[in-house]
Amino acid sequence: MKLDQVQLTNFRNIKSASFSPSSSLSVFRGVNGSGKSSIIEALYYLGFGRSFRTGKPSSVIQHGEEGFSVFASCKDENDVPMKLGFQRSRSDSFLCSINGEHSSKLSKLVSLVPTQLFTPQSTDLIIGSPSERRKFCDWGLFHVEHGFQKLANQYTKVLKHRNALLKQGANLQRPENRYWEHIFIENAEALSKKRVAYVESLIPIFERYANEFLPDFDVVLSYQKGWEKDASLAESLVKKSEYDVKMGHTTSGPHKADVRLKVNGVNAQELLSRGQLRMAVAALQMAQTALFNSLTNRKSIFLLDDVGAELDAEKRERFIDGLLFMDTQVFVTAIESSQLEFIQKYNEKKMFHVEHGSVKEE
Repeated sequence: MKLDQVQLTNFRNIKSASFSPSSSLSVFRGVNGSGKSSIIEALYYLGFGRSFRTGKPSSVIQHGEEGFSVFASCKDENDVPMKLGFQRSRSDSFLCSINGEHSSKLSKLVSLVPTQLFTPQSTDLIIGSPSERRKFCDWGLFHVEHGFQKLANQYTKVLKHRNALLKQGANLQRPENRYWEHIFIENAEALSKKRVAYVESLIPIFERYANEFLPDFDVVLSYQKGWEKDASLAESLVKKSEYDVKMGHTTSGPHKADVRLKVNGVNAQELLSRGQLRMAVAALQMAQTALFNSLTNRKSIFLLDDVGAELDAEKRERFIDGLLFMDTQVFVTAIESSQLEFIQKYNEKKMFHVEHGSVKEE
């Protein structure tokens, strides 16, 4: 997927902007507050249907306006032109548009625009809660595994039902509850199996990038299923049954899973500096991009906001080189030209200046 034309309306400080990005590398420069991060945020809406900066969609809408829109014309891997759009109103309703057909089904739009994001906060992937790493894993599965989203939704549904029974103090081994327990285990094991297979496919690719970005460390990636290592899920649920009733929720299952990153035998966050943590995240995202490409024969979009933060020039260059080598469409923001001196070597780049919410190609 490559974006050919992008149009934003009433998005933060951008009243109206239209630009034609490079199919390779587009760089947006401007002072803090100029609106360059808003461009990255708007593109993120096409790939996720939400913001990465705020949980309040109404705060993204320009003051005094009723809603915002992000539209893009693009070509898929077969060079077939498409028109995509996302609109959101202050009433919190949203509308997706695919070739003129409107829908409130977000999954269809985001499946067409596989998008990854790298910001100064991306270290949350390693130092944040396990839910961050489950989201990382599930992004990959959503885009490569047909039917994964349906399975994940079904698991969430049966987990909620199980938790409701636990809150009521129900004995889940009683005959009237055994059916639901069977359905829960069936869905949980199917979800876990897909995640395990995905992470196992990711590990050798990640190790290659980790050796490149963190050559002085022994970096190991592993998947923790969310229940005791040497027990089946059914056994773990029986063992934890009294505790689960006491807590009022399920404490074993793939909703408790984690993707662990160890460096020289200890948790990564205990040993690596912030800059090194960012390179570990870069290695994870590069590996995921490479795996996505190989499994789907498609290309993704990569958004890098404030690329100069805590990444030295050599690492910035290596990161962007690697993404462009995989034919990824890359969008980068930077405050100073000196942060991206190395980009002069790229022939197919486009430079944009952002000021007071207006975007102009240089």
